[in-house]
Amino acid sequence: MRITRAVVPTLFTVLNMFCGLLSIVQASEGAFVNASYFILLAGLFDALDGMMARLTKSSSQFGVEIDSLSDVVSFGAAPAFLVYKVHLHHYQEWGLIISSLLMIMGGIRLARFNVQLVGFDKDYFTGLPIPSSAFAVVSYLLTFMVDGQRLEGTAAVMLAPLCVALSLIMVSKIKYDTLPKLSSKELRKHPVRTISFVFSLLLILFTKGEALFYLFALFILFGAARSAYYWLVPSAQPVRTQPEEAGTPSYDI
Repeated sequence: MRITRAVVPTLFTVLNMFCGLLSIVQASEGAFVNASYFILLAGLFDALDGMMARLTKSSSQFGVEIDSLSDVVSFGAAPAFLVYKVHLHHYQEWGLIISSLLMIMGGIRLARFNVQLVGFDKDYFTGLPIPSSAFAVVSYLLTFMVDGQRLEGTAAVMLAPLCVALSLIMVSKIKYDTLPKLSSKELRKHPVRTISFVFSLLLILFTKGEALFYLFALFILFGAARSAYYWLVPSAQPVRTQPEEAGTPSYDI
């Protein structure tokens, strides 16, 4: 049996999926903080598998498919189960439906991305990426959970609207920036984006993660506001140098 270079990124993808399963197991046992951290850890492995695929030059259709399957588990099923166990189970059938939207819409978002991958604009994602949705949910829970077990007051009331909003934004045509590569070339091409990304990382470290939810909220709201502005003022939208998704107008809501 010949081991190819593709094994390296696939290993990180499998670890991503495994973290998703561990998150579900932890949530089922009431360890909601641990469940949240496993979703964040899955995000780290998700970033590393793409990085290793580029370094080993082993990108493939197989890699795309298994990555999407892993993402549905770690960033769709795991956060959906987590929000249901933390609070949405109080709403019974409606809570189950609302929590499932994170997985269902995330799966649709991934399927759309995969079929449009050839024409993918490398500067922007169309719709909120499913990992960003999962991180927004997880950071919300870590920020507002009481004793790592429950939500109270306004935080409890806002969880369901947050899940619905994130689900709809994932399948929208709102444009969201891709993460910049930390290089001098990227700094020259996208100085504001790169500096903002570095500043955000430093702020997360400085606040020991407490700023994470607020940064994700700002990222999501900024993308939506920018998309609305370009829709209202088409002449203001920048000229693209990368190919757009086939048949998709720029910044269409």
